[in-house]
Amino acid sequence: MRYEDLVFKIPQETPTYREDSEFVIQQIISILDSRKAANDDKIIINTNLRMGLPLENINKIAGPMIEAWAYEVFTGIRDNINNPFHLVNVEAQERLGMSDIILQFKKGHSVVTGNIDVKATANDIPNSGKGPNITSFARIRTAYVRDPDFMFIILSIKHRVYSERNQQTGLVDGIMEIVDYNAYDLKFISDADINYNPALGTGQIQIKDIHYVTYQYRTTWEMCQLLDQKYLHSSRRNFEDFYREASKNQWIKN
Repeated sequence: MRYEDLVFKIPQETPTYREDSEFVIQQIISILDSRKAANDDKIIINTNLRMGLPLENINKIAGPMIEAWAYEVFTGIRDNINNPFHLVNVEAQERLGMSDIILQFKKGHSVVTGNIDVKATANDIPNSGKGPNITSFARIRTAYVRDPDFMFIILSIKHRVYSERNQQTGLVDGIMEIVDYNAYDLKFISDADINYNPALGTGQIQIKDIHYVTYQYRTTWEMCQLLDQKYLHSSRRNFEDFYREASKNQWIKN
C-alpha cells in the first residue's frame, strides 16, 4: 500500500475561512496597537535584587510572562461589552494544550474562533526564539480533520528587557517592554517557512524564522497534504509510521 492508495477524510472549510482568518488577525493586531498607544506595553518585575535581573537569562522566563500579559490584555478588552474590536470571549488554555488562548470575535451574525499560540522572542538576543516548535504533527493534523475551520494563529511578540531603579524602594526593577508583534495563520504559512522536526512524539511542526514569514494561501485539505509530505520526507519516518498515525487518529476511511 502507498500514500496514494489511502482513502482520506477530506476536510472542507467554509467559503469565508480566509476572510475570517484575516479578520481575526486584524483584530488582534488592532488590540495590541491600542495597548501600545495607551503605553500599556510593559511588564514591570519587582524584585529584592539590588543589582537587578540577570538580563542574559531573562529569555527563560519571558515566554510565560508575555503569555500572561497577552491574556490580561485580551480579557481587559472583552470585559468592555461594547469594545470596538468585537471581542466577545477569551479563554486561557491548559499549559500543555495546543494553544495558549482562545479568542472569539463577533463578525456579522456569526462568531469566529481563533486558537492563539503566543511566542515570545527577545529583541536584543540574536536568534532568540527564531525557529520555535509550534505544535505536534499528529495533533494539528487531527484538528484540521475534526474541524476544517480550525484556526491556529501564531502570535509572535518581540520584547526587550532593561533595568530601572525604583525611587521608592531603592531596588532595581526589571522592565519587559513589548517592541513588536505579528500574527500568522499556520494554514497559510508558506511551504518554505515550515519545518518538520521528528524529535518528540510524532514530531514537531516548526517555523524556520518567525521574524520573516511569507504567506501561501491553501485549503485545509492542501494543508493536511503538506503536513503529510513533511512527515513522510523525514529520514526518520516511513509509510508504516504514517499509516499507524492515520488509522489511530481516523484521518482515513480504509
